[in-house]
Amino acid sequence: MKGLRSLANIIGEFSSVLILVGIMLTVVSPEMISSLLGTQSGWAGMFLASALGSITLIPGFVAFPLAKSLLDRGAGVAQVAVLLSTLMMVGVMTLPVEFRYLGRKEALLRNGLAYVWSLIAALIIGRVVV
Repeated sequence: MKGLRSLANIIGEFSSVLILVGIMLTVVSPEMISSLLGTQSGWAGMFLASALGSITLIPGFVAFPLAKSLLDRGAGVAQVAVLLSTLMMVGVMTLPVEFRYLGRKEALLRNGLAYVWSLIAALIIGRVVV
């Protein structure tokens, strides 16, 4: 019963995010994804992916299928890794809440370190996986 109640609570959010992601992947061509987030996009693609990940609020159960879809459409491994990492660890949209509970300095430090670590981890993953 708990599981069904939890499912009922998230089904609306889950469905709307999946629909938005589906529309985005339909509208944006594989060539565009490859040029913006492909391996050849280099640092520009890394920074674009990290910025998108930092400002977007997508739950993990949607983020990982999105990552697979991006990889299938030509995105680079390091670019997808930094996108996922910043999605999970950096929270620009949640900063006001963090300011309230952690304090301004600590919230900025936590997000800054998470951002730097996301770039480092993505570079490592990009070298190891490829």
